[in-house]
Amino acid sequence: MVLAHIRKLPHGRANLKQLLRELSRTGLTRAEIESELERLAARGEIIETKPGSYVATGASREFTAGRLSVHRDGFAFVTPDVPISGLRGDVYVPKQEAERAMHGDRVVIRVGRIEADGRAHGEIIKVLKRAHPSVVGEFRIRRTGNFVVPHDDRIRQWIEIPADMPLPPATSANRVGARTIEVRSVEDLDGMIVTAEILDFGDSGERPAGRVIEILGRPDDFGIDVEILIRSHHIPHQFPEDVLAQARSLPGPITEKDLARRRDFRSLDIVTIDGETARDFDDAVWVQRLDNGRFALQVHIADVSHYVRPGSPIDREALLRGTSVYFPDRAVPMLPVELSTDQCSLRPHEDRLVLSALLEIDSHGDVVAQEFCRGVIRSAERMTYTAVHGILEGDAQLRERYAPLLDRFAGMQELALILNRKRVRRGSIDFDLPEPLLEFDEFGEMTGVSRAPRNIAHRLIEEFMLAANEAVASHLESAGVPCIFRIHERPDPKRVLEFEEVASHFGYALAPGAAPVKRFRDKATGTVNSLALDNPNLTSRSYQKLVQKIEGKPEERILSYLILRSLKQARYSEKNVGHFALAAPSYTHFTSPIRRYPDLIVHRILSAHLDGASYEADLHRISESSSETERRAAEAERELVEWKKVKFMMDRVGDEFPALVISTTRFGFFVELEELFIEGLVPMDTLPGDRYNYHENTRKIIGERNRRQFSIGDRLTVRLDRVDGVEKKLQFSVVEPARSRKSAKERRKRS
Repeated sequence: MVLAHIRKLPHGRANLKQLLRELSRTGLTRAEIESELERLAARGEIIETKPGSYVATGASREFTAGRLSVHRDGFAFVTPDVPISGLRGDVYVPKQEAERAMHGDRVVIRVGRIEADGRAHGEIIKVLKRAHPSVVGEFRIRRTGNFVVPHDDRIRQWIEIPADMPLPPATSANRVGARTIEVRSVEDLDGMIVTAEILDFGDSGERPAGRVIEILGRPDDFGIDVEILIRSHHIPHQFPEDVLAQARSLPGPITEKDLARRRDFRSLDIVTIDGETARDFDDAVWVQRLDNGRFALQVHIADVSHYVRPGSPIDREALLRGTSVYFPDRAVPMLPVELSTDQCSLRPHEDRLVLSALLEIDSHGDVVAQEFCRGVIRSAERMTYTAVHGILEGDAQLRERYAPLLDRFAGMQELALILNRKRVRRGSIDFDLPEPLLEFDEFGEMTGVSRAPRNIAHRLIEEFMLAANEAVASHLESAGVPCIFRIHERPDPKRVLEFEEVASHFGYALAPGAAPVKRFRDKATGTVNSLALDNPNLTSRSYQKLVQKIEGKPEERILSYLILRSLKQARYSEKNVGHFALAAPSYTHFTSPIRRYPDLIVHRILSAHLDGASYEADLHRISESSSETERRAAEAERELVEWKKVKFMMDRVGDEFPALVISTTRFGFFVELEELFIEGLVPMDTLPGDRYNYHENTRKIIGERNRRQFSIGDRLTVRLDRVDGVEKKLQFSVVEPARSRKSAKERRKRS
């Protein structure tokens, strides 16, 4: 009420005396008003410009709050929480100003004059929330003192460590094959990787101070890369003792009391289908062709909510983690192993409690009847994607082994194809991009990168999980039950325009008039800029049709990635706005409560609804937290994969590779190695035979005399020139066709 009132006032400004006078009429007391003002100021929704004077961020173009993203060169940008009229993109923060905070901090900034092209500079007024209570980095001893240099080079500040610091214990239990770490004095720490707790962040750019709380080992120790990333992204990785104690105390066998009010599905040949290395199985399926020509689809999901009660130690820790995090060589689970791989995991031939979605689906893929209930199952088989694919492809040995299930799998395939055709008809965007699979030897060393296998068995599970998620969401929404939805908003017009400009060079467009453009001239530079305007006619079907057009074409890979970049990121919200990419009016996450916290909440909501009750929780806070932990996990997983790739390439300097140009910039272009899914930069000053310039309007790099062009989608051969292990970057150069030589590895063999 207080914030809404301030926003309605001219320029979003008010003073305390005015607010007390106007809001007292609504029944608010002075204490309540002052308390709310403090809360709003702490969250950055208002700024106290001077004692007793307030302005709502976003309501005025002068102030805004947002997350600080620092570039490795020191300057930064702030993404406003609330859009500012006239501002295009983020607010630029100069290097000197950016030093007042750390990468990832939530800050309040004063926005300078917004230029004609929509750009603006800002200065940091206040740090609202620190992103890094601790940092992981290399301990260095210098003449001026002892420091921890953050591993993340976007954190520009070195952390000063007192010389008389007590030594913490070394950490090695979490790493397979880790060496014993012996540290007897501070001098022994020089060059080691440590975690430092920040005790004083410093004011006005002063150096932060802290203490070392953990010794991880040497930079080249096996497995330390995972340890560094876990701590860099502040991923909780050790369960507190009260959580472990509760997990160990959970009852074992299912009792008669547990089975009360549950439907018994144990006589059905229900199966789980997962990857070969999966350890937790939270979904199982069963399909039956009905006499009326329809299909019965049963999706049974582990009833984690039966074991994890609201507010319990396990529940609090699960909310903090938000999701399981999967690295190539190990995982950081959301739940203790007693639950994730034992009590809740739908292991074969063992009784397990489930929450079930029972759907009747017609030949058009429409759900004509649905029911949700608590149940108990006994999985008949632990199937893998490889085995199911082999069965459906006619593998005689597999078909003999699983003979009793052949009709069941055939029905699954038929239903999955029906469901997929229905999604295609309504405009669901169906990407089938190749994903890299890192390969390791028995010692844990990376040996290569290959295309991750994907077959019809993957499609079976995807379609059934999508159907169950959508059914649960629409059921709860139609019943008026508050829920957490998985939403995917319409794409940003600016990103649509950027994609359209690239796609046009290949002769494609999303749709006629899909991205109307407003053009204006920058008075300072004289260049013409474009601003995309939102168009309600742009739908997921526009994307779907383009995906179908480029399927099988040479440019499919590059345009598919660019399409993904033009779309917004899906997130969780208590307010349903639909799912753009799936073309689904209502969607949620229900099928993975072992590894995702929102799914656990949806289970509680559905269970309460089945009992005629309601589940009370702060769904907004849970949605925000879950979206944040999901992004954190994705960033950590992606960063580790990139790190592994760079380490893999270190002894391949001089080798030549076929590559695809995936983006162009003013300083060169980026390529992706076609066989290894590895990216790197070809600097412009290394291009042969001429002096080259970047043409922004066409996104091409063109030679001044020979007019040779390099543009997105070009295929060429590149040579690896340099590997930067610190910044995790690869640098390549173009190999001229006539001068292309055999790989450096082969040359070394000859010599």
